[in-house]
Amino acid sequence: MPQFFSNKRLIILLASIIVLVAMIGFSMKDREELSWPEQFLKDTVGISQSLFYKPANSIAGFFENLTEMKHMYHENKLLKSKLDEYAQLSVDVQELKKENKSLKSQLEKEADLTEYKIREASVIGRSPDRWNKFIFVNKGYRDGVKSKMAVVSPEGFIGKVAKVSAFHSTIQLISDNDRTNRISAIAESNKRIFGMIEGYDSKKQALLFKKIPVNAKLKKGQKVITSGLGEVFPRGLLIGTVKEVKPDEYGLTKTAYLKPSANLYDLDHVMILDRSMPQVDENEFKAKEEE
Repeated sequence: MPQFFSNKRLIILLASIIVLVAMIGFSMKDREELSWPEQFLKDTVGISQSLFYKPANSIAGFFENLTEMKHMYHENKLLKSKLDEYAQLSVDVQELKKENKSLKSQLEKEADLTEYKIREASVIGRSPDRWNKFIFVNKGYRDGVKSKMAVVSPEGFIGKVAKVSAFHSTIQLISDNDRTNRISAIAESNKRIFGMIEGYDSKKQALLFKKIPVNAKLKKGQKVITSGLGEVFPRGLLIGTVKEVKPDEYGLTKTAYLKPSANLYDLDHVMILDRSMPQVDENEFKAKEEE
């Protein structure tokens, strides 16, 4: 039977194992210096790592920088668009500030003509033979009511205070054809159209909006409100809407027929308006005119 290992090979194998065990044991000992084989092995591995690590690290850094540059490009583009939006917003804000300032100045002027206090009152009487002229309410001068104050219903303007007693007042309706019952009014559109409410057409059941300039263009359905220029009524009280427009008998002005905004035939509760704007003293005004 041939020998599995010859004597010579067996001796070499045993010697190699002994040397390996000895080297392991030697390397596990606490030492301050490495042996020359260990130094040679470490230096060889270190040089090999340096040769491959630096180029690989440089290539990886190059692609990483490309990715960062791509992100920076998109971020820069986004910031630039935000900057453009900010510039546009800044311009818009300046325009809005100017517009706001202009509107505020207009509102302050309007407020002088539209501010008023409200006193509610109930209708307590109406004369059958003067149905379109007067109603009577349960508030008098003890409640702060004064002559010529405007009176409205929830739907719109209905008339003014004609007479006042301590606890009651007489209201002259806008439909009274008395020649002194005139109201300054305007038709709201792109261009204001001024005129006067003068009387009531009982056949057409319409208020007469007269003294309209002949070249003024009124449309059916256009709203007519108090102008606030008569120093008696606040501005902006809805009087009615245009039903029909005709030239006057001389062709110099126009007359519009208005459907009253309020139901003048059925009034239960009304509001008496105390205009806040101080009225001009007529005597003082005449004295200034004479000067």
